[in-house]
Order: sequence, then C-alpha cells, then structure tokens
Amino acid sequence: MSAMSPSITTVLGLESSCDETAASVVCLEGGRADVLSNVVRSQIEEHSPYGGVVPEIAARAHAEIADEVAQKALLDSGLSLSELDGIAATSGPGLIGGVMVGMMTGKALALASGKPFIPINHLEGHALSPRLTEDCPFPYLLLLVSGGHCQFIAVKGLGEYQRLGSTIDDAAGEAFDKLAKTLGIGFPGGPAVERLAKEGNGIRFDLPRPLLNRPGLDMSFAGLKTAAARVVEGEDLDEQGVRDLCASFQSAVADCLSEKTARALAVFQEEIPGDTRLVVAGGVAANQLLRGALEAVAREAGAHLIAPPLKYCTDNAAMIALAGAERLAAGLVAADSLSFAARPRWPLDEASAQSDPVFGGGKRGAKA
Repeated sequence: MSAMSPSITTVLGLESSCDETAASVVCLEGGRADVLSNVVRSQIEEHSPYGGVVPEIAARAHAEIADEVAQKALLDSGLSLSELDGIAATSGPGLIGGVMVGMMTGKALALASGKPFIPINHLEGHALSPRLTEDCPFPYLLLLVSGGHCQFIAVKGLGEYQRLGSTIDDAAGEAFDKLAKTLGIGFPGGPAVERLAKEGNGIRFDLPRPLLNRPGLDMSFAGLKTAAARVVEGEDLDEQGVRDLCASFQSAVADCLSEKTARALAVFQEEIPGDTRLVVAGGVAANQLLRGALEAVAREAGAHLIAPPLKYCTDNAAMIALAGAERLAAGLVAADSLSFAARPRWPLDEASAQSDPVFGGGKRGAKA
C-alpha cells in the first residue's frame, strides 16, 4: 500500500481510448476519492479538418505525448512513482491503436516501479465517475451516454453490472457528431449542436423519436440521424434554419432518453426498492438540456439525479485512476494483469453481451 498511509490507495490512471490523452493521480481513503492531478490533452485540432476522429492520427498523437502527460500528472500530484500503489490504464473498449498506447505506457511504468498494473474497462470508469465527487454508494442506475455508447446499466457493486437496455445501432453522441459534420458546424459535434440549439426553435422540424412507442429499454438513433440529414439535403437552410434543426434534433434525443430513462427507473426500482440514485455519465451527459430533462424524470420517479462535473463526463483519466484504486483496494487485480491484452470491445455485462448481444458480433466479441 501507499507509503502515505496503509489505509490510502494511490493510483496513476491513464486514458487514451479515443482522442484525449489523459493522466491523473487519485487517492482513495475510506471510500472517498481525492483527485491530486488531472491532465487532459485534446486532439481537436488534429481531427477538426476531417469532421471526426481518425484512428491512425489519434494513435500517433497518443504515442507522441503519453509519457509527457503521465509525467505532468505525477508532477502536479506532488508524488513520485515509488509513492504510488499501482498504475491503471484503459485497456478497452475503444480505438485499438490508442488503447494500446495507454496500456503499454501503463505496463512500462508498472514494470519500472514494481507496482501492480490494473487494466480498466473504459465503461467502468464512466460508471464509477460520480464517486469522484459525490457520496454515491452502490447500487444505482447508470445512463451511460457518449459518442460510442448508449446504455442503461444497473450498477450493483464494483464489478457487478447488469445491462438493462442499449442502443441497437448508433450511440446518441455519434448521432450528434454526424449531424454536426453534415451541417459543417465544427468538431466535436455535441457542443457545436448544443451551442446553436440555444438560439433555435426545437419544434420547427418534425423529427422522429425512434423506438419510443416500442416496449422495453432499447434505443435507436440511426433513423433520427438520417431524418436530420434528409432535412439538410432537401432544404436550403439559412443560419436560423441550422439553429432550428439543431434544436429540433436535440429535443428529439432528449425526448427519447427521457422516456426510456423513466422506464428504466421503474424497472430498477421494482428490483431494488428504496432510495434510488440515477447517474448520467459520458460525454453527452454534459448537454444541459438533457440534464434538465433527466432531472425532471428523476424527480417524478422520486429518484436523485447525480451527474459528475463536466470535466469528469467527457473522457478523462481521473475516472480510470479511481476505478483502479477501487479495484486494488478490493483485491480485484489479477496476478497476471501484465499479460492482459487490449480489447477493442469490452462490454460491462459480459454475460448479457454473450447470451443476448444487442447487435452484431464479429471476431473480437459482442459489440454491445
């Protein structure tokens, strides 16, 4: 354990699953997290000309600065490598080139320092992210909504995750990005759409709410994305038209997520009665309209909405360091963790993904 105190677990976390190279040092004491450093280097400038993340460019950019970012996180924390208890790194899911860069950097630091290496599921990082700043005991219902994932998870304990529903095609964040690319309003797409939507009319365009009338908790955003693209193709949109389309699109996403969240809360509360916590995490959780809509849903269900601060909604290493610290403190680190292979697909609920995959399969395992 840490030289600081036998009751403190201190971990350096590394995150590189998409287009942010990040490192953070987190101290865990008595179940409470203290973020000692949090460094995030974005690749927005590198990817902006392409309107989306280019995997090869992302991997190269990660490789160029991963060690520098890790060093900065240690310097900011005031701790040396020898004072840590372990090194955690996102080991999937994500763009495999970037995942490998962060994971191999973490393994190298672990070997050099003689500390344990803790491979972390990126989705588990998001699932635990509210515990960075809030008193958020298990169990709770998680809506994970990001560029690559959109699902409801019952978080019953550390390493105990049950998938309740998922997108059957595109994630909400991916749909935001595709609309932004179609409109040519900038990258990343989510913040660009939200910014323009603030000055738009959210009922001007009659966009679909896919699966809203179908029972269950699964979601779909591909049809909404296509409908918005057809508006762009079929109409000569002026500046106000672009704002109105962004607002209409954002309202449709909020309606879909609100209705499905209300249903998910009912399912969760039936299985686990008592005080209910609804956690929304992932990059799209930074959207203020969505947060407001989910706050209303939670209030109606008698639940408490917990949304991490914006800096912990988007990809960051503090959540990875926390997941590593919690796993290390609980003794949930395999002795052969240094042999762990990067996983481009890594569902939180492995059993459901294998027995009832939401969509696809492929050689690398279930996609969702």
